[in-house]
Amino acid sequence: MNSGDGHGLVVLVTGAAQGIGRGLAEAFARQGARLVLGDVDEAGVQATRDALRAQGHQAESARCDITQATDNAGLVALAVQAFGRLDVAICNAGISQVKPFMDLDAADWQRMLGVNVTGTFLTLQAAARQMRQQAPLAAGRPRGKILTLASIAGRPGAGAIAGVIAPYRASKAAVISLTQSAAFTLAPDVTVNALCPGIVATDMWTQMDRDWTTLNGQPQGEAFASRVAAIPMGRAQQPGDVANLALYLASPAADYMTGQSINIDGGLMMN
Repeated sequence: MNSGDGHGLVVLVTGAAQGIGRGLAEAFARQGARLVLGDVDEAGVQATRDALRAQGHQAESARCDITQATDNAGLVALAVQAFGRLDVAICNAGISQVKPFMDLDAADWQRMLGVNVTGTFLTLQAAARQMRQQAPLAAGRPRGKILTLASIAGRPGAGAIAGVIAPYRASKAAVISLTQSAAFTLAPDVTVNALCPGIVATDMWTQMDRDWTTLNGQPQGEAFASRVAAIPMGRAQQPGDVANLALYLASPAADYMTGQSINIDGGLMMN
């Protein structure tokens, strides 16, 4: 197994039906990884799996509601059954919502934190249980690697959008904290790091733009365009940009990194 370029790695990705999750699956597949894909959208994740198989890649999929411990355990079991182990788990699945702060109710908070925080925790925990009992990736290397998907929204400050994505921001800040707790607990056997994307051109941001511009009485697309205009790199982020960081973190070059939350946002937030 040449894990330096991802070849032969067994990689689990949740939320793989679309957006960043599908981009992650495609990027790891191009590097020769064997994929196990989960999503609550069963038809969508099967479409991702089938597209990868059509390109000659090894991929399995299953419906996975990440808020259910049994679903997460089942996805990990599928990886072991199909490929013998689990090298990298990417806890990507998540949801967003645009709603004014004073209009939020308890159900909004419970839904957002249930998926983005509890769901991430349950995927992480299921993956860690498998990784801790298997042999290292290679002599002197970790037994596995876990990546969580946070966001620059989980960082201090957010501008005007902060008032309409409060539960989302809280959930992503919690993912950063969860990543640190898991990294401390699982070291040195398993590394755990968080990716913090910025403005990614996916269906999630299309919906956020639609909701935010409706609230502000603006033309559709204006909210997204205004956010992109502030990015020093001069363009919206693509799922492949996020995947490039994930590939690095999965490689031997990042074996000494754990507990870190890394911005990948074109310079929108610098720290």
